[in-house]
Amino acid sequence: MNTISYFEIQASNPSTLVTFYKNVFGWNFVRDTNIPIEYYRLTGGATMGAILARPQKTPPIGYGTNAFVCSIQVSNFDETSKKIIENGGIVALAKFAIPAKCWQGYFLDSDNNTFGIYEVDQAAK
Repeated sequence: MNTISYFEIQASNPSTLVTFYKNVFGWNFVRDTNIPIEYYRLTGGATMGAILARPQKTPPIGYGTNAFVCSIQVSNFDETSKKIIENGGIVALAKFAIPAKCWQGYFLDSDNNTFGIYEVDQAAK
């Protein structure tokens, strides 16, 4: 009920973004040729999602988000942040504490899509 059950990430070059998310989070995708656009489905996990060809130009950096932003729970914020940067991502909003809950931060992937990561830590302050 009222939970996210599927996500889609638009990309100017979907196969490049598949590599980004595989390298950062270990996600695997398979190309779905039954869809009339370039479309890669996330496989092998409890979460369902996909990367698809962006139908319009990428919004310029600094113009805000034009999509639904999802945050991904990670076991180590700093290690994941390093992988994001190493794979062409950039920091959109640096790591900050949500007191007594988690460490949160936002990034742009290699195609300027905004996403968040967080590490649960009740000692965060």
